[in-house]
Amino acid sequence: MCTMKNIRNFCVIAHIDHGKSTLSDRLLEHTQTISERDMQNQALDDMDLERERGITIKSHAIQMNYTHSDGEVYTLNLIDTPGHVDFSYEVSRSIAACEGALLLVDASQGIQAQTISNLYLAIEHDLEIIPVLNKVDMESAMIDEVSEQILDLIDVELDEIILASGKTGIGIDNILNEIVRKIPPPSGNPDAPLQALIFDSIFNPFRGVIANIRILNGSIKKGDKVKFMNTGGEYEADEIGIMQMKNLPTKELQTGNVGYIITGVKQSKEIKVGDTITHQENPASEAIKGFEDVKPMVFAGIFPIDNDDFEDLRDSLEKLQLNDASLIFEPETSTALGFGFRCGFLGMLHLEIIQERLSREFDQDVITTVPNVSYYAYTKKDGKQLVQTPSELPEPNVLDQVEEPYISAQIITKPEFIGAIMTLCMDKRGTLLKQDYLTESRVELMFELPLAEIVFDFYDQLKSISRGYASFDYQPKDYRASDLVRLDIKLNGENVDALSALVHRTKAEAFGRKICKKLKELLPRQQFVIAIQAAIGAKVIARETISALRKDVTAKCYGGDITRKRKLLEKQKAGKRKMRQFGKVEVPQKAFLEVLKL
Repeated sequence: MCTMKNIRNFCVIAHIDHGKSTLSDRLLEHTQTISERDMQNQALDDMDLERERGITIKSHAIQMNYTHSDGEVYTLNLIDTPGHVDFSYEVSRSIAACEGALLLVDASQGIQAQTISNLYLAIEHDLEIIPVLNKVDMESAMIDEVSEQILDLIDVELDEIILASGKTGIGIDNILNEIVRKIPPPSGNPDAPLQALIFDSIFNPFRGVIANIRILNGSIKKGDKVKFMNTGGEYEADEIGIMQMKNLPTKELQTGNVGYIITGVKQSKEIKVGDTITHQENPASEAIKGFEDVKPMVFAGIFPIDNDDFEDLRDSLEKLQLNDASLIFEPETSTALGFGFRCGFLGMLHLEIIQERLSREFDQDVITTVPNVSYYAYTKKDGKQLVQTPSELPEPNVLDQVEEPYISAQIITKPEFIGAIMTLCMDKRGTLLKQDYLTESRVELMFELPLAEIVFDFYDQLKSISRGYASFDYQPKDYRASDLVRLDIKLNGENVDALSALVHRTKAEAFGRKICKKLKELLPRQQFVIAIQAAIGAKVIARETISALRKDVTAKCYGGDITRKRKLLEKQKAGKRKMRQFGKVEVPQKAFLEVLKL
């Protein structure tokens, strides 16, 4: 085990798809942490989904031993971070466990919004920043232009920017030398009471929850009795060790080290990212600052396609939650879809990943209801209450006002797309706060937007109107009063609760018409007329009618008196009326999925 002065803890800050995982692969190869035989692309990403999409969903940590040109051996702890906006809490905890960061920028794309937001996080934590320009071997690399952007952003000299390529290995030596030279060794008191920060946790079906920790003060030995300061749990350290491609058990972890601890905990709820571990007998006086419970931003119902699979779905979600502590769920029932779960997600990408993992890892076919955010409703009688589903919104006669969550959004783009982006944000009820030119060819726009408006297709629309040149990042802000209404979809006068949505009054009519039109296309015709209505309270704002399937009852009448034909038609009409009274309209699965895509 290296002495404290030879330890370097660092993370990599980059936007999604800027080559972070590839650069990590080269560092692992160069320090011979991984043999050539075991090498594969995205070595630190162990989910198939991460490899296919080329994104890091779960952050990883790994220890490398590097022999410097001065002959000394250094322990380098790389704490990998996810790059997508949905996983920013994980990023903040990883940053808190480091003393330095590699600021990785793609030479062909330039600085993006997510990079800036994570960079500010790193600067807040006083991290030493090493700028690295990646993908310099590409034909489309704009080395001079992107170097200027980096110089505008952080206070460095031009010759301090390292030119590198994760693909070909250019500049890897320089990066390792700079990590040793620039990043300070960990500071901390080896004799103080134990303070260890949990910056990540993973679930192992045989060992339980494995917590990744960084020791800030004191030391921990195998068999020590430990306490989790925020959750209050007390356990024994069954195993501690360091993280390489496989976990290596050790007898002791000292100040400045990064490693893992296994306490035999089987419930992920008991171990939370950001918590502080200390000794039971000689506890630290205070927890490490910055712990917070992860707050879900988007809510959706997940229902099994076959109601008999309800218990299987519960087991699958519980297992998923062990690997992903930011997933929150509770049982709910729907008259249209039966029994299911109300789930909380960090964002739409998180929702998509969970759906995909349910299907792949647990073979669960599910229906997801319209995603929505949580609101606060104020009633004249009961005061403030949290509303997470449209059906929970109180009736208009007792409702006083509704508050919805707002975010501050940061968009970085080229000047020619400003007009289209402003139009998009204004359509989404946004307010422009400021507009700054970072360089001649890059503009930063700051907006205030309701979270509900960006939940669905905002990111996709932004990418398409800016031809992929706009990047987007957001921070939750506050709750504000808004004119929201519950839009109910009725089939022959009966509410279909799974299709209800909370929308702004100005958009309710257009949204209602859209859904009615789509349902008219998708619902099969019956023997009776089906009325599809969109309503706010008792007021119907849109309607479509599916006409009945009819048999030609007058076909057998040749000539003769008209009254005979009329009598037959009246008889048929009465039958249809009776049928409509007792007939139920079943919404087929396909129709549900198509409408929910709207």
